Amino acid sequence: MGNLGSRFQSSPPGAEGLVEGVSSSRKLTCVCHKRKRNAYCDCCDSEQDDEDALLDIPRRKKLKSTSKYIYQTLFLNGENSDIRICALGQAWNLHKVYLCQSGYFSSMFSGSWRESNMMVIELEIPDQNIDTEALQVVFGSLYRDDVLIKPSRVVSILAAACMLQLDGLIQQCGETMKENISVKTVCGYYASASIYGLDSVIKKCHEWLLNNLMTHQNVDLMKELGVEMMEQLIRSSDLSVMQVEMDVYTALKKWMFLQLNPSWEGPIKQLLADADAWLCKRRTDLCEREPFLDTEDGAAFPSVFKHIRLQYIINDLASARILERDNILPADWLSSMYKNQWFAMLRTEFDNDNGPQDANKEDFEMSSMRCGRKLAKDGDYCWRWTGFNFGFDLLVTYTNRFIVFKRNTLSQPCGGAVSLQPRRHLAYRLRLASFDSNGKLVCSRSTGHQLLTLEKDQEYVVMNLDSRLLSFPLYVCCNFLYTSSQSDHRTDASTEPEGSTRSRHVSVIVNGESPEIQLDSSGLHHCPFCRYKGSKCDIDHHIKCHASVKYRGLQRSFQEAGREDGRKKKLQRSECPPPPCGLRARPLHVGGGPAPSMWTECPPPPCGLRLRAAVRGT
Repeated sequence: MGNLGSRFQSSPPGAEGLVEGVSSSRKLTCVCHKRKRNAYCDCCDSEQDDEDALLDIPRRKKLKSTSKYIYQTLFLNGENSDIRICALGQAWNLHKVYLCQSGYFSSMFSGSWRESNMMVIELEIPDQNIDTEALQVVFGSLYRDDVLIKPSRVVSILAAACMLQLDGLIQQCGETMKENISVKTVCGYYASASIYGLDSVIKKCHEWLLNNLMTHQNVDLMKELGVEMMEQLIRSSDLSVMQVEMDVYTALKKWMFLQLNPSWEGPIKQLLADADAWLCKRRTDLCEREPFLDTEDGAAFPSVFKHIRLQYIINDLASARILERDNILPADWLSSMYKNQWFAMLRTEFDNDNGPQDANKEDFEMSSMRCGRKLAKDGDYCWRWTGFNFGFDLLVTYTNRFIVFKRNTLSQPCGGAVSLQPRRHLAYRLRLASFDSNGKLVCSRSTGHQLLTLEKDQEYVVMNLDSRLLSFPLYVCCNFLYTSSQSDHRTDASTEPEGSTRSRHVSVIVNGESPEIQLDSSGLHHCPFCRYKGSKCDIDHHIKCHASVKYRGLQRSFQEAGREDGRKKKLQRSECPPPPCGLRARPLHVGGGPAPSMWTECPPPPCGLRLRAAVRGT
């Protein structure tokens, strides 16, 4: 093993250099210390700077915070208290300097109020939502930086904070409420926010109800919802409807049953059957023939049911039969809706109503069809919603994270009539949403209000989804508008639809018939094709000018349509030249001799129209 001396004597190669290098570095480092104290040294200054920098780094040491000390000593122990607050049978030894953070006490102590010089103050608590526990939290918040608010206690704390005018605590209560909205708290939070003026909480609760009323139906929630709140929800176009509008009617029927029978208990699946049985038994026992909403028990509910979009219920035979069987809605509601739908179908068929072509958002919000579908897991889906939609068979497909609309005409079978018009217009809005276990919105996407034109069997990609944002189950909520606004199709003579006007022009040109001319109270006659007014003679000439201007356009339209009938033959240019009134035609002069210098009557054209033309001879 060798002796100890040999170990110290032997060293690995290069060790001398290493030792020597260390020694030299020490010499270089320390040589400056041999100088006088007043000599300038860069390296010593840099070392001093490094030491100062190290001294400037803060060292954290957990001490008892001032806020915690103040809360424990001044609030809980009440040391050095200069005022005593009594309320609801309990007393708090507090300090005016801290109470002045409250607008309530600040006004009390700063003015010429009697309480400003009192040592003991009795507080009157008019709000029943305030209790001693809430006052303990509110008074304690004046002595500390943060407050822990339990969701179950937030309403009482909010009431106390509003009474004492603590804006910061009120805002914190609002944030706590918005984060903890669920089926158990939404109605209570909404009512409290309405009382204490928290608009942001009201809006959040309203959005939660729009998203969850139909997608996550709950018996307790339906019992709590009042008439006013339900009316706001049913009226909104943002209501997330699963399946079709008939499901909205069914949900209202269940809700009305629970409002009249609040003691009912059972699963949500049994609720509809019991509601139908209750209505049937009532009709049988009381021999009621009048609609339920016209009875005394149903008098509270018409304001809610009138917001159901019945036009999308009576377009399905099975749904229409259920409406007749239940006898809930007044008969005049249904008869007027049947009439409106019949005229809408006639406009689509005979008046070339191909759908909405302008961005009328107000009409879309009030009249659009509400429907939806739940996608339980990722996969391929293709569906259509039931009902007659004026020959527009819309297929919706979800595949490979794409949502596609297709106007089906001939490629796939359809149970009803299909429109074969070359193009159809559609207004739509599509929304996707997924929720957590409490119904809180996890992710959401929307197309917004859009206009779309589809040809036969044409497909259109509506939305491309990011797989990272997808969360199933996924709820697809849609709004559709298939027809133009009814206000765009007035039936009065002055604003007659273009299709009807075109037919009357054809009648004037082909058959020589005169359209009906209306006379107002001032003695002026009205043109049935525009707003022109005048004497009977002027209107006669004016109408025939209308027919002449339409002449060539009608000729082209008949030729394009390829109608092989007698009217097309009469409208051919070679057989029926355009009449001279209002058109650039050569004036006619009939008879021998010199041309007259005055206006004369022209002979009628070959088609039989009796036109009065102004011709001046040359």
